[in-house]
Amino acid sequence: MVDRIYIEDFLPRSELVVPDHKIPRAKFPVVDAHNHVTYPGFGWEKRDMAEIISELDFLNVATVVNLSGETGDVLKRNLEKVDQAYPGRFVTYANIDFSDLGAPGWTEKRCKALEKDIKAGARGLKIYKELGLIHRDQDNRLVMPDDPRLSDLWDVVGEAGLPVTIHTADPRAFFRPLDRFNERWDEVHAMPAWLFYGSEFPAFEALLDSLYHLIESHPKTNFVTAHVGCYPENLGFVSKMMERYPNFNTDIAARLAELGRAPYSAREWFIKYADRILFGTDAGPRLEMYQLHFRFLETADEYFNYSPHSLLGGQGRWRIYGMSLPDEVLRKVYHDNAARLLKL
Repeated sequence: MVDRIYIEDFLPRSELVVPDHKIPRAKFPVVDAHNHVTYPGFGWEKRDMAEIISELDFLNVATVVNLSGETGDVLKRNLEKVDQAYPGRFVTYANIDFSDLGAPGWTEKRCKALEKDIKAGARGLKIYKELGLIHRDQDNRLVMPDDPRLSDLWDVVGEAGLPVTIHTADPRAFFRPLDRFNERWDEVHAMPAWLFYGSEFPAFEALLDSLYHLIESHPKTNFVTAHVGCYPENLGFVSKMMERYPNFNTDIAARLAELGRAPYSAREWFIKYADRILFGTDAGPRLEMYQLHFRFLETADEYFNYSPHSLLGGQGRWRIYGMSLPDEVLRKVYHDNAARLLKL
């Protein structure tokens, strides 16, 4: 018998016996609207693309959105590497170079660069969470998402009829002290750079206020907020924003842990906003990863691990429950909503 153990070593095996349904293939064709095919570290570059395509066919994943196209010549190379090499299977977005923000003519230069990227074949614009957390102008002031110097960029994308996928802030717990009350202690302890608690960072609420002010200020541009409105812990808040802003859509990428621990309210949310929720994973090309998403969306399985590679779950010490969504909702979330926004 062990009298004491460290919390990091505590890995209890559940004795709960409940149905376990394997979903090898999505019920309907899938558009993975949030991935990073050409971003180093996600694993796409480590595998043979023909093998990946074969697995995607087996999974019923029709199209993968590559949010990491970058800009200029790098974008063109990425378009050649995936979109042009495998027509219809990949859709690549452009990104913005935020260096030298505030320099004379910065906005005009970036708008022209974005217009060229769109002409080259970019199918949307992706904004990373560094906007609001890291990027600073030439006067060393933090740049928020609704900064007026960025305004014309959103209009360029909107006028082209393309969407903006934007990630602002991060899980709510990343903005809390890293103490015994923090539900993501394991995760942030392993990745201390993900802690945004302190005077050098804006408050979580300030970031969300800036994000939704941006969406409100550009009603003719379609925005897709990454990760369930950037606040998956509070579906009530996300629902209010969806009611308020018809140009606001969202993806579910990397947020099974949050949605799956609140299956009743999550299922109601999916059904109510079925026309504006996009499937996404934000993960490398792994069969078990996609199949776990399918299980969450398609079955009513109870109390299962949301991570295929971590006994702890990777994000928080809890398990999730499936939602058994209706077919008409699955079709829209899996495919139709992304297909409409991207004009697939």
